[in-house]
Amino acid sequence: MGSVHVPNRGLALPVRSTSSKPGPAVPHSAAVTRRIVRSLERDHPGATTELVYRNAFELLVATILSAQCTDDRVNQATPGLFARYPTPDALARAEPEELEGLIRATGFFRAKSRSLVGMARAVAERHGGDVPADLTALVALPGVGRKTANVVLGHALGIPGLPVDRHVLRVANRLGIAASNDPVVVEHQLGAALPPGRWTLASDTLILHGRRICKPKPLCDRCHAREDCLYAGGAASSPPAHRAAPRARGAETAAAKTRGRKTRDVKTRGMKTRDMKTTDMKKR
Repeated sequence: MGSVHVPNRGLALPVRSTSSKPGPAVPHSAAVTRRIVRSLERDHPGATTELVYRNAFELLVATILSAQCTDDRVNQATPGLFARYPTPDALARAEPEELEGLIRATGFFRAKSRSLVGMARAVAERHGGDVPADLTALVALPGVGRKTANVVLGHALGIPGLPVDRHVLRVANRLGIAASNDPVVVEHQLGAALPPGRWTLASDTLILHGRRICKPKPLCDRCHAREDCLYAGGAASSPPAHRAAPRARGAETAAAKTRGRKTRDVKTRGMKTRDMKTTDMKKR
């Protein structure tokens, strides 16, 4: 997300590419990527953000609050927040204690409070109270990273944006329509395969698919894209490496358990031998 700093959780650090080199080749062609996305769109009709908002400012606030928090919990907190602070100027003057009390339920409320006030001040002072309709200007705001900026651009400002969150990363890589763990690389890979007008819908669709079907433990039998999915094996001669890893770890664990049992058996035999020797000595 943006730049809310929470130790060891990566709550909202700005999303930047970790390498200047081009990303790896995407397994599927652009045509196949578009076909897969269309299929998922039919499975998840009307996909959109689940955050409730009335304007770009409210969506910006809600998206910052959604870091490490469910959309439902954010939606419970924002009505009272927006009633008290309806504009960037009002939020910029918020007292930390009062603001923290309104957003406490979203978690990391102190860090989020600082980011919200900093964002509101920047919007009020630099942009006359209007949320900027520009990616570079948005990510320059406190608490706003690339994903957050793309959410606001695509949903509230009518400008193509392709937010990449953990669900998009997981689903896109499993399907083979992206090939990187870097959100910026995945954004560019998907953006190159899809027309800009479909970026936001594609992101929303992949997010819903990740929440409903392609979970960390996926429901592959319910996925209509499984014939093209690398993870499911429909378009690959062998399972991808990230599927084999859990089995390898399981084998290693089993081997370790076997070695542990053998070691315990040896120790047990040794203890029995010592007990027998002790008994013999007492008899003598």
